[in-house]
Amino acid sequence: MKLFSVSLAALAAATIATPALADHHEETETARAEYSMTPQGAADWVAMVEQTMFDYTVRASQVYWVNATYITTDTDALAAQFGAEGTEMSVNYALEAAKYAEIDGLDAEVKRKLDMLRNGIVLPAPTTAGAATELNEIATSLNSQYGKGKGTLNGEEINGSDIEAEMGNLDRTPEELAEMWASWHTNVGAPMKEDYARMVEIANEGAAELGFDNVGTMWRSGYDMPPEEFSEELERMWQEVAPLYQSLHTYVRSKLNEKYGDDIQPASGPIRADLLGNMWAQEWGNIYPLVAPEGAGDIGYDLTELIEQKGLSEVDMVKVGEQFFSSLGFEPLPETFYERSQFVKPQDREVVCHASAWDIDNKDDIRIKMCIKRNADDFITIHHELGHNYYQRAYKEQEFLHLNGANDGFHEAIGDMIALSITPEYLVQIDMLDREDVPGADKDIGLLLRQAMDKVAFLPFGLLVDKWRWGVFDGSIQPGDYNVAWHDLKRQYQGITPPVERPADAFDPGAKYHIPGNTPYTRYFLARILQFQFYKAACDAAGWEGPLHRCSFYGNEDVGEKLNAMLEMGASKPWPDALEAFTGTREMSGKAMMEYFAPLKAWLDEQNAGQPSGW
Repeated sequence: MKLFSVSLAALAAATIATPALADHHEETETARAEYSMTPQGAADWVAMVEQTMFDYTVRASQVYWVNATYITTDTDALAAQFGAEGTEMSVNYALEAAKYAEIDGLDAEVKRKLDMLRNGIVLPAPTTAGAATELNEIATSLNSQYGKGKGTLNGEEINGSDIEAEMGNLDRTPEELAEMWASWHTNVGAPMKEDYARMVEIANEGAAELGFDNVGTMWRSGYDMPPEEFSEELERMWQEVAPLYQSLHTYVRSKLNEKYGDDIQPASGPIRADLLGNMWAQEWGNIYPLVAPEGAGDIGYDLTELIEQKGLSEVDMVKVGEQFFSSLGFEPLPETFYERSQFVKPQDREVVCHASAWDIDNKDDIRIKMCIKRNADDFITIHHELGHNYYQRAYKEQEFLHLNGANDGFHEAIGDMIALSITPEYLVQIDMLDREDVPGADKDIGLLLRQAMDKVAFLPFGLLVDKWRWGVFDGSIQPGDYNVAWHDLKRQYQGITPPVERPADAFDPGAKYHIPGNTPYTRYFLARILQFQFYKAACDAAGWEGPLHRCSFYGNEDVGEKLNAMLEMGASKPWPDALEAFTGTREMSGKAMMEYFAPLKAWLDEQNAGQPSGW
């Protein structure tokens, strides 16, 4: 399974300083002169900004869609132009918002929107002449470089989506895996390093103008709490789930040692990154057959095989995902969704295959962009991306600055919560699995281990990506140390090591889309935590009484009604309010995840008796 960010369209102004005109300073001064420095003037100014940004994002989203689905020199130029325009507009509005925020007697909601405008920028450009243009030219170039990236397999060139699939091919030898891993990281990442360092420099100057120490501090300011408190919350959640990850790591390492021997995978220490079935070792589900325990490891069916047996096309897979939401009482997707989305990789042009969900007009023109493979991973990813789309549509009547998730982890968690309900019982309900093939309780360990290979394995990676970036932004990680610091964090949190020696002047972080794509990554860690909270809440609402991991709420419109009530809120309330509305608690917590995997944790600890733990 892959995780992806929601597209620019719904979040452009609220959380992404992307996209617009180079001389906004005088225009902004003139605009502000029209609105008095009073509570009413501030309210009127915010209303003007929301309308302006709403109109802008519709135009920008169309340009970005074309650029992502038709990469050429011209579409790159158009995207960079709109990027410069939007960045400068967003920064100027943020600077003005800071001034209005100082007015006494502001309406509480106006004050909150002013804070959103000030804090809600991913890459702020300083007001220095030409800075916005340079920043967005670099950002556009980095994104396109990634989209065009190639690795090699047996000396032959292989594109990004294909190399991801081949990393999960169990027929590949360790030598082939190492070649693909090293070639991808070298070819894609290394050329980006100088541009990335310059981009960080420019964005930090922009953050300073907004009153932040650096971009990382600014990112952590968008969670309805002080940045330092948010960092503490992340650490608290990680400590809740870290014992589960360590048990999984110990077990998987022992199985890889049995498979490959000490020369390839030692019995102690970190795991070799390329042996885990994923280019970034972020999810390990592709190697489940290698680590599946005898008996309990056979879950009785293979979802990829079921897709093939059912004869599902790429579009059919999307329609199955849509049906899940329909069964909860949500309205069908609009016809334009199927007319305008990209489901498969075109053969005649370069595109960004990285899956994403788009809301082009902030109303009804919702789409997904994928290069779907007819396999289990993409079946789950489809549910994930549709989660974004249904969230976008649920809050479409909110005011512009509230067209967003309660926090960015919410957006990522909704589709994954639905995917957790892809249980054997659900597959029976949708006629993909015969009742007699439903695995019994004796197969639970296999089912849970397969889930943990993706869900649990991802947790430390979800945490370390932004830890690395926060270090880059605050200067504690300098360009000369980019690569060493990246692999140090991967070893510290994941217990992972590269298959080959990596030069200190390489830029392996650039080989992960979200780094050149400038997508904050903490949202994915939060989503892993929240999806289990949401799932447990949905199962409780459905009256489920069995083991949590066997619950499916497919077809339960009561759950859909309660879920929609949270989704409709968008960002109109602080995230604890939205969380409480659906789960009854105001604290994000890993306890639901630990409950879900409790049987597996006990089993893993039994298997790991006598094995070296840690790395």
